Amino acid sequence: MKVITLRPGKERSLQRRHPWVFESSVASGKADAGETVRVQASDGSFAAWAAYSPQSMIRLRAWSFEEAERIDAAFFERRIARALAVRARLAVASDGVRLIHGEADGLPGLIVDRYADTLCAQFLGVGVERWKATIADQLLRATGLARLYERSDASVRALEGLEPKAGWLRGGGPTEVTMHEHGLALTLDVAEGHKTGFYLDQRDNRRLFADTVRHFGLKRVLNCYCYTGGFSVAALAGGATDVTGIDSSAPALARAEAHVALNGFDPLRHRTLDADVNRSLREMLDRGERFDAIVLDPPKFAPSASHAERAARAYKDINRLAFMLLVPGGALFTFSCSGGISPDLFHKIVAGAGLDAGIDGLFYARLGAAPDHPMTVTFPEGEYLKGLVVIKQ
Repeated sequence: MKVITLRPGKERSLQRRHPWVFESSVASGKADAGETVRVQASDGSFAAWAAYSPQSMIRLRAWSFEEAERIDAAFFERRIARALAVRARLAVASDGVRLIHGEADGLPGLIVDRYADTLCAQFLGVGVERWKATIADQLLRATGLARLYERSDASVRALEGLEPKAGWLRGGGPTEVTMHEHGLALTLDVAEGHKTGFYLDQRDNRRLFADTVRHFGLKRVLNCYCYTGGFSVAALAGGATDVTGIDSSAPALARAEAHVALNGFDPLRHRTLDADVNRSLREMLDRGERFDAIVLDPPKFAPSASHAERAARAYKDINRLAFMLLVPGGALFTFSCSGGISPDLFHKIVAGAGLDAGIDGLFYARLGAAPDHPMTVTFPEGEYLKGLVVIKQ
């Protein structure tokens, strides 16, 4: 077993069970990509077992903080079983579920989603890449499923020195899948689209949106960055009579329209715009259009804290425009999935947008990812999705 020695004091984060060690914290020691190493403090005392990543700024990702534990096939079997047991207790109202959520489930760099009878996995670090075959077999054994598609095509793999990979790891067949969420049918293609094909993290927020539309009697809805129309279908389920979805992806918009038909809603109550959101909001303002409810769920504007200032301006601008387009009593569901934007900062950005728009609003709810995308006490970086519901006064 190779040994990595940390600089004095740099073992403290591991003692708090935070799973990352950065390059600058390492005093000595090297290993192959993904190899499990013994991490020790400067005095030689044990700190963690971790996967070594020679190219990443995150040089070590901890598997375990127990010196007696061995990182072998049985270790991964235990971690997968534990993660699945947590999801079973959550009783998620969908057959689309996040089964493994990386560091939060003690498996850094591994994302696994279940869509009905199909698993879709992302191996984003060299540690899980090294154990891929073992993990794939154990996932199928633990779930009783026969199909596992790999979507390891995210750009973060390049930071680990890994090439993008996609395709069937186990099983095969059509990549188109239909799942159900809170009584609604939704489709995806695990070989295409964002993340592993769908945004499962917004599941409960879509349900809340449908309930809000229903309870507040909101009829005219604008869904910005609508992707495949999850919030649009939720709005229709809540009784909206005029729903507009904006996105710059024609294939995503086509699937959004298909979702409306699949769930039996009148297509005349729904339209899509293949356009830039920011420009569209300005044009709608110029035309005097107004909406009862608006969803802002943009892509990641700030991948890290160093991008926060520029991202804050972009978030503030679209939220200001949305406030101006809302009727009094209307609801804004606004989100940020940027890791570089903290919940407090996002709150300040949205409040500042309201002030610039000359409106007041009631902060009705704070939102986050669905509970099958957990954030843990020891890994607060897991809180990536922030949302606010604001009722315009």
